[in-house]
Amino acid sequence: MTLFDRLQRKFGRYAIRGLMRYFIVLYALGFALYLTRPMFYVRYLALDPAAILNGQIWRLVTFLIYPPSFSRLWGLLLLLMYYFLGNTLEAVWGSFRFNVFLLTGVLFHILAAFLVYALTGAPVYLTPENLNLSIFLAFALTFPEMQFYLYFLIPVKAKYMAVLYGVIEIYSFFVGSISEKITIALCLLNLFLFLFWSGTWKRFSPKDLRRRAAFRQAVRQQSPRETKIVSIDRSSSVNRSARHRCTVCGRTELDAPELEFRYCSKCKGDYEYCSDHLYTHRHVE
Repeated sequence: MTLFDRLQRKFGRYAIRGLMRYFIVLYALGFALYLTRPMFYVRYLALDPAAILNGQIWRLVTFLIYPPSFSRLWGLLLLLMYYFLGNTLEAVWGSFRFNVFLLTGVLFHILAAFLVYALTGAPVYLTPENLNLSIFLAFALTFPEMQFYLYFLIPVKAKYMAVLYGVIEIYSFFVGSISEKITIALCLLNLFLFLFWSGTWKRFSPKDLRRRAAFRQAVRQQSPRETKIVSIDRSSSVNRSARHRCTVCGRTELDAPELEFRYCSKCKGDYEYCSDHLYTHRHVE
């Protein structure tokens, strides 16, 4: 049982359902505010540690009123996109896990702002841009094969966009100032903590990558029914008493008790997958 599972058992009933909707409302309010009073956000709402220390504690929350874009067209499209990304992640992870992911991201933004201010003494105005980036990267890691259409024309898989954004962030980290290094490291820390705490990082382990590569090769070489038999026979010698076995990686409930197993309704045949591969496998036609 992972740390997330233990926390969910104890505090899961306090999770806020549909949390992304509240963030979208804040973004929409911020966009409307920008159209009427562009400088109001910086003067009274931004995440400014000096102002917070002087009593303006509402800034700990109001800094989230910052839209992903100030363009009317792209602003609306990005609001719809983040609404879809957040709701999809909550549907897959559960409300508690998504709450922890999103709210720790907010907490790390606040921590980054105060740390930069303590080290430099310079004015700091952090916006939730990196929080939005962490949502997209989490979605890309969960659904790497999902396609986005750039400018409504160019199809690009989520995993390739994640690699591009990752390279940009890594480059900015190494060439940026100490303030930029702290900001990038802390504001994306919620993504890495989630991958570790939830056990999602195991999907990217060399052992799991080899298993998936072997499965893809079997799919290309065998018929769907033969592929299933190969996957089961490959690991049946390990433990014959298992009731569930993932078609992709071959793990059973005895290999990893924290996994959940489900049959895929879109695959033709009785194909069972673990929770790591239920939403990421290639459907058998």
